[in-house]
Amino acid sequence: MLGTVVNVITIILGSTLGLLLKKGIPERYKETVMQGIGLAVLLIGLKMAFQANNELIVILSLVIGGLIGEGLKIDYYLDVLAQKLQGAVGAKEGDFVKAFVTTSLVYCVGAMAIMGPIESGLTGNHKILFAKSTLDGISAVVFASTLGVGVIFSALPVFIYQGGITILAVALKDILSQPVIDYMTATGGLLIVAIGLNILGIKELKVANLLPAVFVSIAFTLIALNFFSTYV
Repeated sequence: MLGTVVNVITIILGSTLGLLLKKGIPERYKETVMQGIGLAVLLIGLKMAFQANNELIVILSLVIGGLIGEGLKIDYYLDVLAQKLQGAVGAKEGDFVKAFVTTSLVYCVGAMAIMGPIESGLTGNHKILFAKSTLDGISAVVFASTLGVGVIFSALPVFIYQGGITILAVALKDILSQPVIDYMTATGGLLIVAIGLNILGIKELKVANLLPAVFVSIAFTLIALNFFSTYV
């Protein structure tokens, strides 16, 4: 869990620095910066998504994962958690919920957020998570300076999500082959694209409800490997 703990600390430190800088950045600069971040997030997501050789696995994962997410109301409960945290800290209405939800998803959905905890759990090597910590800390400065205090609380779901994957990796070490990891990454990449669309205000998508798709892809990849290995 060392890598995840370091990741959480860098998000908190980066967010704190961003909040200190917030008042000194004019609104028009913040808007331009957020547009740049949105485009960068789209690029990252697309590069990840292209790791899939068989798009059908990704499509089925998104459909089934989306149904599971809707049933569990993940997006709704993430908003509820954000609102409770907002009330607890006495933050003003506005960007708190958006900041919390957006950055929680950005930090939890991605190749490093999957591969890092898996590597930590299987080998005890935290190199990927240390690199992710650096990137997250820097982006937290930008996010907090533009979106506000909600960013700092994204450290909580990061700890739960990445810590959970680390524990899961230990339990599932025999089935986490490279193809499985590739399709988890590709599916997560499309969710990153959706986050980019949300940041840019192009279309508001319930990305949280699609999160189960990343883990559903494990099942579909294993089925394909066992019965349709030519198409993986």
